[in-house]
Amino acid sequence: MATDKVDPIHQFHLNDLIQVNIGGLDLSFTNSSLFMVIVAVVTAGFLYLTTANRGLVPTRLQSISEMSYEFVASMLRDGAGSQGMRFFPFVFSLFMFILVANLVGMVPYFFTVTSHIIVTFAFSMLVIGLVVVYGFWKHGLHFLNLFVPSGVPGALMPLVVMIEVISFLSRPISLSVRLFANMLAGHITLKVFAGFVFSLGSMGAIGIGGAILPLAMTVALTGLEFLVAFLQAYVFAVLTCMYLNDAVNAGEH
Repeated sequence: MATDKVDPIHQFHLNDLIQVNIGGLDLSFTNSSLFMVIVAVVTAGFLYLTTANRGLVPTRLQSISEMSYEFVASMLRDGAGSQGMRFFPFVFSLFMFILVANLVGMVPYFFTVTSHIIVTFAFSMLVIGLVVVYGFWKHGLHFLNLFVPSGVPGALMPLVVMIEVISFLSRPISLSVRLFANMLAGHITLKVFAGFVFSLGSMGAIGIGGAILPLAMTVALTGLEFLVAFLQAYVFAVLTCMYLNDAVNAGEH
């Protein structure tokens, strides 16, 4: 039991809460599934309760909801133009879900769903899939102009097209790994320093004196992790807006 308390990897273990096996396929309801449901309920509940009884003079919680709305709307207009606003519900939902998931993961003994690569990869594939489907639906084969930059000499065109295609295909990988790696590394580092505090504190008076520095680092890292939780949701949403801009304006390349 003592080992689990200081094991930095233990917090990422998946545990089956309700085992479901259909045709040899494991569809069990895990702790990750539970916290995704919790995040969705908390996000939807917060937005509903803070906007249900809107007033001319907004309350603090209503102001947070309105600021979140304007923040994402401004981000989408800057990244994808006015035509990109049709994707506002998608980008806003994605931003709020990732942000709340990151913040929920900061609560002790809670599960961080964005620390698993399969979750972040699913988000990134959803974004890239939307870009491809909408791009072909709106522009047809002209969407492929995205891979043919203007002004490139004909001799270099095959090389440039290959680079552009590889760059496009790497987007879901980079998008998912960035979020996953930052949340994973931050939580592991935080757990390691917290483990130092626990281990040194159990060694008596001398250990308690030596635990002051790790404790200070733990407090500082906790504040940094809250900042990272917001920044990673912001970066994911900004890159989503940039990729959606390719789908909206691909025919103009």
